[in-house]
Amino acid sequence: MHAYRSHTCAALTAANVGETVRLSGWVHRVRDHGGVLFIDLRDHFGVTQVLCDGDSAAFAELESVRSEWCIRIDGTVKARDPELVNPKLPTGEVEVYVRELEVLGAADELPLMVFGDQEYPEETRLRYRYLDLRREAMQQNMTLRSDVVSSMRKRMWDQGFREYQTPIITASSPEGARDFLVPSRLHPGKFYALPQAPQQFKQLIMVSGFDKYFQIAPCFRDEDPRADRSPTDFYQLDLEMSFVEQQDVFDTIQPVLTGVFEEFGGGRKVDQEWPQISYKDAALWYGSDKPDLRNPIKMQVVSDHFRGSGFAIFAKLLEQDGTEIRAIPAPTGGSRKFCDRMNAFAQKEGLPGMGYIFWRDQGEGMEAAGPLAKNIGPERTEAIRQQLGLGVGDAAFFLGGKPKAFEKVAGKARDVIGEELNLTEKDRFAFAWIVDFPIYEQDEETGAIDFEHNPFSMPQGGMEALDGNPLDVRGYQYDLACNGYELVSGAIRNHKPEIMLKAFELAGYGEEEVKSRFGALFNAFHYGAPPHGGCAAGIDRIVMLLADEANIREVMMFPMNQRAEDLMMDAPSDPTSDQMMELGLRIIPQD
Repeated sequence: MHAYRSHTCAALTAANVGETVRLSGWVHRVRDHGGVLFIDLRDHFGVTQVLCDGDSAAFAELESVRSEWCIRIDGTVKARDPELVNPKLPTGEVEVYVRELEVLGAADELPLMVFGDQEYPEETRLRYRYLDLRREAMQQNMTLRSDVVSSMRKRMWDQGFREYQTPIITASSPEGARDFLVPSRLHPGKFYALPQAPQQFKQLIMVSGFDKYFQIAPCFRDEDPRADRSPTDFYQLDLEMSFVEQQDVFDTIQPVLTGVFEEFGGGRKVDQEWPQISYKDAALWYGSDKPDLRNPIKMQVVSDHFRGSGFAIFAKLLEQDGTEIRAIPAPTGGSRKFCDRMNAFAQKEGLPGMGYIFWRDQGEGMEAAGPLAKNIGPERTEAIRQQLGLGVGDAAFFLGGKPKAFEKVAGKARDVIGEELNLTEKDRFAFAWIVDFPIYEQDEETGAIDFEHNPFSMPQGGMEALDGNPLDVRGYQYDLACNGYELVSGAIRNHKPEIMLKAFELAGYGEEEVKSRFGALFNAFHYGAPPHGGCAAGIDRIVMLLADEANIREVMMFPMNQRAEDLMMDAPSDPTSDQMMELGLRIIPQD
């Protein structure tokens, strides 16, 4: 017999009754029934109930074991009495009578319990992550993650892609976040960087003549943590293709992700039609470039109804350039209590408030209520109602000013309204491509032009587009949103050196700086670069959605905490004096 097990803890069935077996695993739960010990023995695969009484030579030793001890048992498979069968377990028809026991690893008093659903502080869970990972939900999440990655790989190979690896130690290359720098021992005073993404390498692979590339790529960014973002590292399904247009990339990644969500989504609906929404329209309709389309609410511009109206705040606001009034329809939200609650929400978000109108039945017909309705009069109120397609029992909320100042709050309000009024459809994955991103933005104080989005994107219209107003230039750049999260980001790349120089020139970067910072790409583009494009899908966020988790750390094996600390491994840690000497570094104390 094998040294540790003849079967896993999920393998035994009624067909094994009478057999002598060997199992190894962890003591999940111990129950003493007056001279008879019952133990739920757990391994990665499942649970088997084992029992022992005073007639067994192993009884005295088994009495000493406690939760999470790792043990090996030899015993005989017995059928459970019919009334004691557990239909929830694959092994629920049998139990194993223990005849021999070996303690493989005893456990001290536990800082957190593996059995049960107790909640523990994140600090405890991360410091003892190896115990936390033994819990059933975490085992399921990590298994799901592994299966998702395997499925992605297979689907990419089936589409004619090959997987290539790119360097982990490379040069600093800004991708929109801070680099993690690595000091060089052989070149004192110089630094490598961990790649924020394989962006430049995958483009160079295309220049090298490899038609299709993908990689399950680790990426490193020194970022502020969020619930849906790791502060240090993450993984993405990275891909690039030659001789493609934007739609080709969409047609490639959509079946991969659709298949993954159908395979692992637990029966939830997966949208087959993925609309393409311009960045401008997404901001207008949803207040976000990663909208949750499960919520049917679309915001609309209603400025004309308030221009010159009796509501002085909005009327005067609209006299300023670049301002507008937007409405958030709220079907079924037509009560003063709900409207006051949403007004309070806006105040918590830092706004003076949020105007509203709600429509109610007064017996003699429909009436518009609320301060705004009184100020602008019945004709304007009715025009707003008709534009928004609302009726009795509905409401609308209003925000005004320069869109960039209130869009984020408007988007949050839309989400809250959808949730509170049960308008947001659960058990569904709703996807949308966000396209036509602006390449440039202007600093309101200095008037300087800089990149708003990926500087490596091909501008729509090529060189001619760069001869006009930079703020009008749109890129062949795209994101994929799903349920309020950005899952994919990509672009058709700028592969012409003259367009690359012009694009950076508009943002204030001279030719020498471009050559210095992006020399490899710039030089490669002089040697027959093909048109190419691609995207990257965030694996952590995809698994987070599939696992129905709200925090990305629930689907990462060994995540950092909110302060970018690894409590288990005590990182970051102080270097030794010898290490600092060898690298030619010293630490300057901070005041």
